[in-house]
Amino acid sequence: MNSSSQSANSDTSGHRLADIAGTIIAMLTLTLPLLAIAQFSSVDVENSHPQTVTYKLPATQK
Repeated sequence: MNSSSQSANSDTSGHRLADIAGTIIAMLTLTLPLLAIAQFSSVDVENSHPQTVTYKLPATQK
């Protein structure tokens, strides 16, 4: 009877560890993309090499 009590105890701690690891993974999954977007996007984007159109577009006829 004692042995079953011990296995139930370790089973609960295993679930608790899995819950904590799952929570950490979920939080990283939600926050890392937002942090990456915030880090690599900028409001002050300079267009130092403007693209010019090198071909003429055909005029549409009505």
